[in-house]
Amino acid sequence: MTSLTEAVLTGADGQELQRHAVPDRFRAAYLRVEDTGMFADVRDKDVRKSLHVGPVPMPELAPDEVVIAVMASAINYNTVWSATFEPMPTFGFLKHLAAKGGWHTRHDQPYHVLGSDAAGVIVRTGSAVTGWQAGDHVVVATAHVNDQEPASHADSMLSDHPRAWGFETNFGGLADYSVVRASQLLPKPAHLSWEEAACNPLCAATAYRMLVSDKGARMKQGDVVFIWGASGGLGAYAVQFVRNGGGTSIGVVGSPEKAEIVRRLGCDVVIDRTEVEQGTPGALQTPEGWKRMGKAIRKAVGEDPHIVFEHVGQATFPASVFLARRGGTIVTCGSSTGYHHQFDNRYLWMNLKRIIGSHGANLQEQWETNRLISQGKIVPALSTVYELDEVGEAARSVQSNQHLGKVGVLCLAPEPGLGVTDPATRERVGTDRLNLFRATADGA
Repeated sequence: MTSLTEAVLTGADGQELQRHAVPDRFRAAYLRVEDTGMFADVRDKDVRKSLHVGPVPMPELAPDEVVIAVMASAINYNTVWSATFEPMPTFGFLKHLAAKGGWHTRHDQPYHVLGSDAAGVIVRTGSAVTGWQAGDHVVVATAHVNDQEPASHADSMLSDHPRAWGFETNFGGLADYSVVRASQLLPKPAHLSWEEAACNPLCAATAYRMLVSDKGARMKQGDVVFIWGASGGLGAYAVQFVRNGGGTSIGVVGSPEKAEIVRRLGCDVVIDRTEVEQGTPGALQTPEGWKRMGKAIRKAVGEDPHIVFEHVGQATFPASVFLARRGGTIVTCGSSTGYHHQFDNRYLWMNLKRIIGSHGANLQEQWETNRLISQGKIVPALSTVYELDEVGEAARSVQSNQHLGKVGVLCLAPEPGLGVTDPATRERVGTDRLNLFRATADGA
């Protein structure tokens, strides 16, 4: 008898998909609660040792949820945080969510299925779901929020503890199947393959809120935007939003190879930080290094940045506060190098600068981002694709910063390149542009 998975892979319609039973267990990338202390006093917290791939039970479906057959997913830095159990084990997040009772109790398990990006096919819908049905091709927005709270209807990211799906919740996207709230669903951009579509939601929408949304820096035409890590997942989308919005982008990278891809993406000015460091790693953490970077910026564009796009954290935040112009803005969404920031507050208060905290994106911001991707105005930052069974190596490449852009993971999709249903738009956008990061990663 044909299984649900086989029906999905043969392109069965919604009615046919519903004739097949949802499997009791499915393959997933997960952590084990008993491993949370494994990296105590270990310097290299190698995520390949903590990430497991194997069968997990299928959770019961809540009325406002859908089951998705995940065709592809992607690695985000929160996968690395989860797999190193830092700054705290994510099992605490699951217990906190379960304490709310009801359907939330399902999340408290001795395993945590990870993954905050996904593209796939809906195979089941809960009784309260409207507007979506089995057979729909979707991507998943990251924010898992309480849509019955008043604050959510102004900005869901200000609601009671918005959670990052697959990081602060269970049953994430690095799996063959996943459970997702209907309020997280977006139509899959039809001109993209499964893996190209899966890599966008978290990073692209986060960058959109930081720069474009009225909740972020409110970038306007002509703004000079300084972007740390411009060849990474967040930075690559930031470069594109600045270009589309009529700003001037200044991207910081760590090698000539990364500089070239960022230029090809449309970055106006690219600075190799190793040249600014002048042979002294860590120089950008000193006032002398900040001044050299500021001089390089002014030499290139003649003025200081209106906006500093910050996500690196401890290693760069003092420089970010220094580099923003008088009255400028530092917008931050993360701290991959450490959470404890020390900076000279004189540069902030005496120059009337602002620091804006930004986290994820609400559904409207996700929708607007997805619309731009569907129109071909924003292209995927996908560089490399792994199989789900290789998820440890995929996450390790992000942990060790050996990657460009986004690292994709095939789940049920048997090979890359599948899932395109709008070849005309794909041809218009151009495969060279869509494959920019992959071609560079492959040495083209």
